[in-house]
This record gives sequence, C-alpha cells and structure tokens, in this order.
Amino acid sequence: MRLAVTGREGQVVSSLVERARTHPDVEVFTLGRPELDLAKPETIERAVVATRPDLVVSAAAYTAVDQAEDEPDLAFAVNGIGAGHVAAAAARIGAPVIHLSTDYVFDGSGEGAYVEEDEPAPRSVYGASKLAGEHAVARANPRHLILRTAWVYSPFGRNFVKTMLRLAAARDEIAVVADQWGNPTSALDIADAILHVAQILHGNKGFASFGVYHLAGTGDTNWSGFARHILDTSRVLGGPYAQVRDIATVDYPTKAQRPRNSRLATQKFATAFGWIAPSWHNSTTEVERCLLRPTSGCSLPSLGTMHLP
Repeated sequence: MRLAVTGREGQVVSSLVERARTHPDVEVFTLGRPELDLAKPETIERAVVATRPDLVVSAAAYTAVDQAEDEPDLAFAVNGIGAGHVAAAAARIGAPVIHLSTDYVFDGSGEGAYVEEDEPAPRSVYGASKLAGEHAVARANPRHLILRTAWVYSPFGRNFVKTMLRLAAARDEIAVVADQWGNPTSALDIADAILHVAQILHGNKGFASFGVYHLAGTGDTNWSGFARHILDTSRVLGGPYAQVRDIATVDYPTKAQRPRNSRLATQKFATAFGWIAPSWHNSTTEVERCLLRPTSGCSLPSLGTMHLP
C-alpha cells in the first residue's frame, strides 16, 4: 500500500514515517515544498499523481494560529484552497483522502464534548481557514475522511510537551492557563489510527462510511493539568522540573481567540473503525521517555486499542 502524505516536517508526517517502520507492507511518500506547495495549486496534482498512491493523507497546513490573524489570505490559501486541491488530486486518480482538521472549528462555548454533528463556529482565522478546508475537501472528493484532532504533541517539531520541558530547564515556576479544556493527543497515536484506517480502506474498496470524525486522546484536562503531568513525569524520568501556577486566559492574552472548551467526543470513530486512542497520560509518558531517554530512538510501541470492525 502506497501512502502519499502532504508535508515533510510536521508532527503527524514525522509520526507516520516513524510508525510505518513497523508496517513493511506500507510505503509512505512525503510531499513538501518545492515539489508540493499548498499555496501554489499548480504544484499539487503533479506531485500527488507522481507517487501513484493508494491513499492520500492531507496533513500539511498553515498552523501559526496567532500569525494567521495577520495573514488571513495565506491561511485560507493553504488550509482552504490548498487542501481542496489535494483532495481533488486524490479523486482524479481514484484514491480516498484523509484530511486532518482541528478542534478550533468550534467556538468552545459548549459544556460537554463536541460531537461531529455540532455546528462549527470558529473564533479565529486559523479555525475558519481549517473549516474552509473541510468544506473544500468534502466537495472535491466524495471518498474523504476528515479527522478533527486537538492539542497535538509528539517527539517531533514544536509542541506543548517540548515547550514545558524547555521552560522547566530554565525556570522554577511556569504560569499555565487553567480555564481551557481539551484532549491532549499524541501525533504517534494519530499515525497509528491513520495506518489502521488505511488498511481498512485498502481492503474494502466499497467502504461507505466516509465523512467527518473526531480523533483525539482518551481523557481530558486543562492546560495546567497537562503541564503538571508533563513535569511530574519528567522529574520521575530524571528530566527538568518546575512548579506550575494556574492563570486565567485573560492573564495570557493572545492575538487569536482559543476555544475555552475543546473536548472532542470520539465514539463515532471508535464505532466505525474499531480503534480507541490510549489515555493521554500514557501517551504523554511514552513521548517523554523518547525525549528524555532516547537511547533506543523513538520507535515507541503502539498503545491504541484496535480491532477490525
């Protein structure tokens, strides 16, 4: 099975490459600039078609949440128009597309976990551009899976786990927002889920349950709770440690508004594909082991619960 993945350095792309090492029947082709540039539609179809993939994973995106407020045209060009062209290229060669979206499509005003049928209402340019991408992908390729995820971290790239470890190495105390809630999600778990779904799609050409799904770590917390687990685990593993001080969102102003509630319900995905993400506590601990005790590299064991439906 041949998977074409947009992007070369993102957390999900890097995690897919890592996880594919244990899947000898899967070839992962990463497509990035200059060969594929989401801001340059003329490059997209040529790059996708050249790999002759069985499935396309649309992972590349404009992810600078605050900067997007100053660059809305670029954010929409990449996350909206570009994502649509990726899906269209997949459709032209008869391949399904898995497109990654975000919890930021919701405004965060709800009290419980958002389900796929809840009405999106993004509060930021980034969220609006990702919602535009969802619509563009759905229009361009009827064989689409749109996977909304949240609070992504991994051993790769920039993310909250690595930021907390870096700050703890330089400070005794870190102030972290305590009134925003969500599901921390390991990009390694996202990669496991995508590879699981890819096998189902590859073996079932008549698969009909395409659409929008939520895919996130099991369990929820706020940012300060996430930080405390990261730093407590780091101390156990011999890494840096700092105290966490709770603050409110108003005490840490950002250019883009963040959802107060980013919880995502994932039962629909579990029912359709027979895969449940592990506890965010366990996945975070495994990522930290990779970062703080990298003697065996980052070939981490899959923690997800899976079975073919």
